[in-house]
Amino acid sequence: MYTSDQATGRDESASVTGAYLLATVCCALFGAVYELFSHGVYSYWMLYAFAFPLLLGVLPFFWMGKAGKPFPRGIAADCIHSGVAACTAGSIVQGVLEIYGTTNPLTSGFGIAGAVLFAAGWLGYVLFQRARSNEGD
Repeated sequence: MYTSDQATGRDESASVTGAYLLATVCCALFGAVYELFSHGVYSYWMLYAFAFPLLLGVLPFFWMGKAGKPFPRGIAADCIHSGVAACTAGSIVQGVLEIYGTTNPLTSGFGIAGAVLFAAGWLGYVLFQRARSNEGD
């Protein structure tokens, strides 16, 4: 790996990690404000919606940047980011519905779609990296 590749990887690490950190803070603030105006009713889905971008976005990409691993690109990256977004949006929607006092079985689709997209993205990334390393042999 060339020096310019390493610098680009660090810049990309900071950029992606920063974006997920901003999403984490925004979700935490949104949840806090929504709970403030919910007249004492709260939902754990709303309170902990920030955990999805934190655990599925900030931590893996921060670790990859520190370890100097190449970042996912193309469809793999799109699937990973879409999976995190689906899980986060599903958590917020579920929280809104619980605070409102109703339920909807369709909200489980967010979690399922998010998990499938997230897993498919990382699986595609791992398989692509493995194929790339076998090309060099």
